Amino acid sequence: MAIKNQKIPAVETAGAAYTPVPGDFEPLRDRDIQTDANFASQGYWKGVAVHFFRNKRAVVGLVIVTIIIILAIFGPVLNSYGYKDIVSVSVDGKQIVARGISPQIAGLFRNEASNPLFADRTFLFGTDDLGRDLWTRTWQGARISLIIAFVTIIIDMIIGLSFGLISGYFGGTVDGVMQRFVEIANSVPRLVIVSVLAIFMPKGMGLVIVALLLTEWIGMSKIARAEMLKLKEQEYVLASRTLGARPMHIIFKEILPNTIGPIITQVMFSIPTAIFTEAFLSFVGVGIVLPQCSIGSLIEDGFNNITTLPYQILPPIIVLALLMLGFNFIGDGFREALAPKLEDM
Repeated sequence: MAIKNQKIPAVETAGAAYTPVPGDFEPLRDRDIQTDANFASQGYWKGVAVHFFRNKRAVVGLVIVTIIIILAIFGPVLNSYGYKDIVSVSVDGKQIVARGISPQIAGLFRNEASNPLFADRTFLFGTDDLGRDLWTRTWQGARISLIIAFVTIIIDMIIGLSFGLISGYFGGTVDGVMQRFVEIANSVPRLVIVSVLAIFMPKGMGLVIVALLLTEWIGMSKIARAEMLKLKEQEYVLASRTLGARPMHIIFKEILPNTIGPIITQVMFSIPTAIFTEAFLSFVGVGIVLPQCSIGSLIEDGFNNITTLPYQILPPIIVLALLMLGFNFIGDGFREALAPKLEDM
């Protein structure tokens, strides 16, 4: 409000209160009131986003992972070669495969790829020992590895969160029995689990997903249980319990939304672990089977031909390294953004 009449009548009696009359004041209109942006209120997730994008390493990791995901989706269709197509020509009844790097990329080499018959063919990453295009196979393998990792992490998150939250909420005997089960499951080596599964299941994507499901949920459950033990005695939980809310409502409606920060951080660190585990299982021969490919199976093929075609192992190793590096950078960024230090505020 602003004083319309600048001249206020004098008060006759000292100490007497001034009584305004109609017309003395009028509301402010059409006036731009500036707000200090530094102290403007912002939501929780907006603050997380601001702190995340201030972290240069986190942004670099996000860019790397985004580029690889885009190439994994669209890379295999950017040329005319399928991931299992053998590029070859027939000369005098003899089948010659394109084995090596195309002349347009790396010059002429002493192999079949430098044959004039393949002078019009371009292979960005070269071909493997069977004449299959490595560009297509690399991004097809990255697609398979990412699918396995994301499917596994989503299911593990559901199982681990439910197990850990229920164990921490009820406590006592329920918590003791459930935690003894976790310790038993965590004590069994992963290779033993994979070896047993390989007896009853065919090799392939299903075996890798089941093997990851049986082991990766344990870390998620421990994080969820720790958060539950910290939050279950909070005032809002006691208020819900007093008002008659059921345990499942309190666990999944009241407490779960407040544990989302540590869970996101754990997921970001679990994805590269799942990708590396899939690559390891495929490398030792119990994962993806031919003609399908993954990052691990491509590394295995490149390792077997490292003396004759040394370049073959480079694309999958570089993609694997960039994926793990990118997701770890993102995980570090979320960990700092979800729990910023005082000097970063």
